[in-house]
Amino acid sequence: MDAVSPSELSALRSALLNTSGTVPLHDRFRALFTLKSLKNDEAVTIISEGFADQSALLKHELAYCLGQMKLVSALPVLQTVLENLDEDPMVRHEAAEAIGAISSPDFKAVLAKYLSDPNRSVRETCEIALAKIEWDNSEEGRQHLASKESPEQIPTYTSIDPAPPSSKLLSGQPKPDDLSESTITSLRTTLLDTSVPLFQRYRAMFALRNIGTPAAVDALAAGFSDDSALFKHEIAFVFGQLLSAHSVPSLLNVLQDASESDMVRHEAAEALGGIATPEVLPHLKEWMTREDSPRVVRESCQVAIDMWEYENSGQFQYANGLESVRVEATLA
Repeated sequence: MDAVSPSELSALRSALLNTSGTVPLHDRFRALFTLKSLKNDEAVTIISEGFADQSALLKHELAYCLGQMKLVSALPVLQTVLENLDEDPMVRHEAAEAIGAISSPDFKAVLAKYLSDPNRSVRETCEIALAKIEWDNSEEGRQHLASKESPEQIPTYTSIDPAPPSSKLLSGQPKPDDLSESTITSLRTTLLDTSVPLFQRYRAMFALRNIGTPAAVDALAAGFSDDSALFKHEIAFVFGQLLSAHSVPSLLNVLQDASESDMVRHEAAEALGGIATPEVLPHLKEWMTREDSPRVVRESCQVAIDMWEYENSGQFQYANGLESVRVEATLA
């Protein structure tokens, strides 16, 4: 990315923090993902300021981006968010997941402290994050990290996931025998087995993502019958990565289910915005404006509509906050 001037950084900060009071939420998201792409400590500082906001959706996305940046300078603010029992559990869970993404062994004690948290999603996230840090520092984990950093390796998915795919599918490029019915059935069995540790079930989930066939999507969709909101929200997130039209019916069912957790419904909305097929737009518009729609669902639909419009436009990139800042500077 081009060098960013202090004035451009200040403009991105103003957009993210909505200092004018007139910046739409979806534009704040674009500024956030632009800052995320800078991957420096200045961006971490600006993103961290956003935790004073009232929107749980925005704050959860701030935590996610800090984890994806993988900079240890973000760990203190993430710890503060996790430790704030007055914060929305969706935000606290994302802070714990981000600590796992950064994967510093020094923060295992922080995560362990919340394994008995009153909120189930926070407890489960800390369990998975601890297992991820352990795995990252195992022989297999270190070898996997080295292979990802190899210039010859072009990953299908560049995100830092809460768990690695199952061992055979770590490379991200499934081999012909990985696409077999027996492989998918085996992974589906692990995915749905509540007696198996969540970390292992997540590994099956990300392995099915890497396979990505309609049969794999069906196996993932079966996970929406689980009783863990955290688990179901991760399946919706994975569908947002896969961008398979085959997942649209199950995601619409989740979005429209008023009895489902807000955390799961919000993730379904954003996945639908990314998939961006014509039939999803009316549903996103409906749940953005319905009076009985929870705030986090309404806001997610607003962001999802912006994503839908981006996917159906000729725009070069979604994280275009820098481009917008430069255009405004030219017009000023």
